[in-house]
Amino acid sequence: MADVMVMKEIEATAAHLGIDLDKLDLDSIRLPPGEDFGILSDDEDVYQGDNLELNTGFGNVIIVDNLPVVTREKFGKLETVVRKIYSQIGMIKEDGLWMPVEYDPDSKSEKTLGYCFIEFNTPLEAELAKEKTNGYKLDKAHIFAVNMFDDFDRFMKVPDEWAPPEFKPYTPGENLQQWLTDEKARDQFVIRAGSDTEVLWNDARHLKPEPVYKRAFWTESFVQWSPLGTYLATVHRQGAAVWGGASTFNRLMRYAHPQVKLIDFSPGEKYLVTYSSHEPSNPRDANRVVINIFDVRTGKVMRDFKGSADDFAIGGTGGVTGVSWPVFRWAGGKEDKYFARIGKNIISVYETETFSLIDKKSLKVENVVDFSWSPTDPILALFVPELGDHPARVSLMQIPSKDELRQKNLFSVSDCKMYWQSNGDYLAVKVDRYTKTKKSTYTGFELFRIRERDIPIEVFELENKNDKIIAFAWEPKGHRFAVIHGDNPRPDISFYSMRSANNTEKVKKLITLKGKQANALFWSPTGRFIILAGLKGFNGQLEFYNVDELETMATAEHFMATDIEWDPTGRYVATAVTSVHEMENGFNIWSFNGKLLYRILKDHFFQYLWRPRPPSFLSPEKEEEIAKNLKKYSKKYEAEDQDVSMLLSEQDREKRKMLKDEWEKWVNEWKHLHEVEKLEREKLRDGEASDEEEEYEAKEVEVEEILDVSEEVLSFEE
Repeated sequence: MADVMVMKEIEATAAHLGIDLDKLDLDSIRLPPGEDFGILSDDEDVYQGDNLELNTGFGNVIIVDNLPVVTREKFGKLETVVRKIYSQIGMIKEDGLWMPVEYDPDSKSEKTLGYCFIEFNTPLEAELAKEKTNGYKLDKAHIFAVNMFDDFDRFMKVPDEWAPPEFKPYTPGENLQQWLTDEKARDQFVIRAGSDTEVLWNDARHLKPEPVYKRAFWTESFVQWSPLGTYLATVHRQGAAVWGGASTFNRLMRYAHPQVKLIDFSPGEKYLVTYSSHEPSNPRDANRVVINIFDVRTGKVMRDFKGSADDFAIGGTGGVTGVSWPVFRWAGGKEDKYFARIGKNIISVYETETFSLIDKKSLKVENVVDFSWSPTDPILALFVPELGDHPARVSLMQIPSKDELRQKNLFSVSDCKMYWQSNGDYLAVKVDRYTKTKKSTYTGFELFRIRERDIPIEVFELENKNDKIIAFAWEPKGHRFAVIHGDNPRPDISFYSMRSANNTEKVKKLITLKGKQANALFWSPTGRFIILAGLKGFNGQLEFYNVDELETMATAEHFMATDIEWDPTGRYVATAVTSVHEMENGFNIWSFNGKLLYRILKDHFFQYLWRPRPPSFLSPEKEEEIAKNLKKYSKKYEAEDQDVSMLLSEQDREKRKMLKDEWEKWVNEWKHLHEVEKLEREKLRDGEASDEEEEYEAKEVEVEEILDVSEEVLSFEE
C-alpha cells in the first residue's frame, strides 16, 4: 500500500512539473553520490552497516613483492618470467603488469624496485593469484609476498598509537530456543509461496496453522533451517543471513559471500559453509569456485577454499565439471570437530581447532570414489571400486588416528551405495554385481554391525536376488529396515530386523507386502510407523503402515504430491505439491495414522520445511519411565483436547446457524420480491390470479412460420 501511495505522489509531482513519465528513461537517471532520497533497498538493509568498508575499485589488482632488483637490460626477462607465472592463474589485462623503476646514480641507469603491480580481468582471479603465489619460491633469495592492492588502504588506516578497545556493557541476548517452550507442544514450519516466506505453528487441534512471522522477499532463492532448529538461513546476492529470536525473527548475523548459491550447516550449528561459482574470463576454462566456512555466531571466515570446478568435482579432476554438494561433509555429532572432502586418490580430513589437515596431509586412497561419515561417531566409510587385479572394497576408518577398523573386499562390482542407520549402529552397503556373463547385474547387501565386537559383517540377499532395488531405508533409532523391490508398476515391499529371537547374528524377515503402488519410503523420525509412498508416476498414493503390528492403518492420496515431510516428533506428516506442477499447489497435514487434518492451497508453492528440534535431554531411562506412566501424563492433554473439541463443536454450530440465517434471509427476500411482482404476473396471464401451475391446462398449439421464400427463374428458348 505504501508503494502505491509513493507512486501516486510521484505521478502528481510529475504532472505538476509537466513531465511525461511514459517518455522518461528511468534507467538513465543517476543519483548524486551517496544520495538515496531516504529509500533503502532490502539488500542494503541486510548487508550495509555503518562501518562497512567500501570497495575502492582495485579489487582485481595485486602487488607482488620480493622480486629481484634488476637493471633496464634484464627488465624484459624478469617481466616475461612474472607474466608466465601469473598468466597460468588468470587473464592479465593489456598493459596490466607494471614494474616501477628508479634512477640509480651509482650505476647511472634505471633499476626496478623489487615489486610489481598486476591487474587481472576479475577480482576472483586476483584473489586466486594471491592465494596460490603468496610464499612462492622463485629462488633461494626471492620468496614472493603477495597482497591485494585494496589491503594497503586498510593497512594505512591502522593508527600509529594503540588505543584500548571501547568497553561495551554486556546485554543478554534473546532466548533462541523459546519456541521449544510452547505450552501446546506444537511444532513450527516454514513455507515459501510466490514472493512470501512465512513461519507458522502447526495447530492440529484447531485444524489450521497459526501465523508466527511473514515477510515478502525475505530470500532471493531458498530458506534453510539449521540442523537443531535454532536459525533460519536466507540467501541473497551479497551473501547469506541467519534469523531467530524469542518471539519473532530478527537478523542475528550476516555472512558476506557475493553470488552465493548453496549453503550447508555443520551438525552442531557452529559453522556455515557457503558456495559460489563464477564464470571465468576465458570461456574454455572451468568455472571458478569459492567456498567459505564461517563461524555462525561471530560471522568470521574460519577458512576459505578457491579453485576451478574440476578441483571440487567428486573424484577430483578427469574432465568432470559438476560439483557434488555438499563438497565438505561433516563428521557426526554436535562437536563439529572434523569435516572432509574427496579428491583424486585422496580424502582430505580437516579439524576445526585450526581448520587445517589432520597430520598436515591428506589421506591417500588409490581410486577412492565415495565416502560417508557415521551420523554419531568420527568413523569414515570408504568405497574403492575394482582396479586391475585389485578387488573393490569397503573400509571403515577411525578419525583422527586413521586406523582401519574393518575392511571387506568385493568382487564383480558394478556399483555401490552406503546407508548409515541414524544412531550409527549399523551400516548397509548395497552392492550391484555383474553376473558371470557380464550382461546383467543383481543386488545384494553387506550389513555391518558397528557396535559389536570386531564389527561382524553379514551378507544379505533377497529371496529373488534378481529383483531390482527401488528404495532402501533404515528405521530411525531402531533395528529394522525396509526395501522396495521388484518391477514397476506394483513392486513388493519387505521389512527385516537386525535382531532375531535367539540373538543370532542373522537378519530376520518380518513380512513382504505384495504389489504396492509405492516407490519411496518415509519412516517416522521416532521409528515404528512408515509411509509407503507412490510419487511421480504413482500420482501421490499414500499408505500409512504400523511396523510393530505389521498392519496398514490407512490409505490415502495426495494427487501429484512432490514432497513428504514428517514433523520432528513423528506426530504429523506434511505432503506438498510444489510449483513443478502448475495446479493444486499447496500442502496437506496428516496425523501419523493417516487422518487428513487440514489442507492449505497456495499458488506458486516452492518450499515446505518443518523446524527441527534438538535432541532430548532426557535419559533413555527417563523416557521409558514416561512411556510407562503415559496415562497419568495424558490426562491433562485429554482434558485440553476435550475443551478444544467442544470449542470446535460450538464453532461448527455457530457456522451452521449463520448459514441457516443467511438461507432464511435469502428466502424471505425472494418471497417479498414474489409478492411485489404479483400484479405483473397477472397481466402476463391475462388476469388470472393464481400462481399454482396445477390450476392451468397445458395446450399444444402448432404455429406455422414461413422461414424463407426462394424464386426459381426458368428460361425458355424461342
